[in-house]
Amino acid sequence: MDKVQKVLLAFTFCATALFGATKHGERMEDAVTVLEEVMAAPDKGIPQDLLNKAQCVVIVPGLKKAAFIFGARYGKGYVTCRQESGVGWSAPATVRVEGGSFGLQLGATETDVIMLVMNQSGADKLMASKFTLGGTVQAAAGPVGRTLAADTDAFMRAEILSYSRSRGLFAGVALQGATLRADLDANKALYQQRLTTEEIVRDSEVKPTPEGEKLLLMLSKYAPGGLG
Repeated sequence: MDKVQKVLLAFTFCATALFGATKHGERMEDAVTVLEEVMAAPDKGIPQDLLNKAQCVVIVPGLKKAAFIFGARYGKGYVTCRQESGVGWSAPATVRVEGGSFGLQLGATETDVIMLVMNQSGADKLMASKFTLGGTVQAAAGPVGRTLAADTDAFMRAEILSYSRSRGLFAGVALQGATLRADLDANKALYQQRLTTEEIVRDSEVKPTPEGEKLLLMLSKYAPGGLG
């Protein structure tokens, strides 16, 4: 390989990495917007007491429906978990969501999805390279609006509570059969290292990108800590 070819290869690699980081940065911004818009309407959003109790949060903006496969879904999003102290949130790791039944979506081709991981068992399973909602992980449709603590007890048996928003309609929805898996290539674009979900969210030395920091600030605003 001559010098010119090496320069072109290096340029291509850098351009690809920059494009990847930019693309994921934009998706992270979309995740921030989804969370902000959902939480801005407390009577129609996620109950505050449930968000306070969540161990981890998964946000998938613009989950797409494949027109050629009935019910098929595909999307990328981000997971962040509470720090061991219970205060503050980890750097976000990228996850891919594939397949599964996402309930009535009114014919929408894109759906925003939010999942609350409610206990340590669910958080531990989230660290795996792949798991299935309703299979290896108990999932349920999350309640919406202002909910009394007594009403939320029934939902605490689920490891994951899930919500979807399409065409302006926000509701709890059971994401049965959907798989979540780590996206190592996307993580590399964000952190310049091929890291697993566990390596990102359970290592306080991994620092979020500027867009990731915005997501963590938004979460800290609505769920500052204490697992209360």
